Amino acid sequence: MRIISSKNLELPTVSAEEMKLIDTLMIDNYHIELPQMMENAGRNLADFTESFLRSRGHTNHVHTVVILIGSGGNGGGGLVAARHLLNRGHTVHVISAVPRSTFKPMTAHQASIIEAMGYTIEAVVTLPQCDLILDCLLGYSLNGDPTGSYAAIIKATNTNATPIVSLDTPSGLDVTTGQPQNPCIKADATMTLALPKSGFLLATAQSNLGALYLGDISVPPSLYHQHLNIDFPDKIFFRERVIELMLVE
Repeated sequence: MRIISSKNLELPTVSAEEMKLIDTLMIDNYHIELPQMMENAGRNLADFTESFLRSRGHTNHVHTVVILIGSGGNGGGGLVAARHLLNRGHTVHVISAVPRSTFKPMTAHQASIIEAMGYTIEAVVTLPQCDLILDCLLGYSLNGDPTGSYAAIIKATNTNATPIVSLDTPSGLDVTTGQPQNPCIKADATMTLALPKSGFLLATAQSNLGALYLGDISVPPSLYHQHLNIDFPDKIFFRERVIELMLVE
């Protein structure tokens, strides 16, 4: 199995450990800080949200979006997406799986921006009616089954008929082994970041991923070449910040 772009360019994949190294190198070697990566991810997710809804026949200019967040980086990306969608006039409900006090520093920073705009981060399991759910609960660093309120929200989301878009990976999917943990989001689409993850190639992952897309977080190609010996296709994001991917034999 291989992953190719809509322009027939083959893309390499990375494990969770390699993705962690990419994030570290971005900060330590290239001085591209977490807020910049988070901003790129969230803005691209907001753009993708609008294009996804249009592709599903939503012709209204204003939509209602529920954004599910956790305490870490994926939650921060979801909060950035919330800000951009709110600024564009959409109705947004941000629902956190954990107390606000447990947010990691940069996620807490993004939360403070939303709150300064006059919006409240909610803590409920029953999801309000909406056009789309953005799953920004758990990212590539997942270790074991989701538990507690994370598990409860994932189960509630999966029983909801509303389409689901996951940021980076469906919450509950091991991105290295491709094994869905219990429970695991069943997404209609996944906008992964930087590079697709190695576990996405496995059949066990594909029913949870839905349609696969890749979002740009501005990783310099030299990082891949020099530090991971990865051949990253040139100009993959030329004119597009989010590209469609396909899995082929």
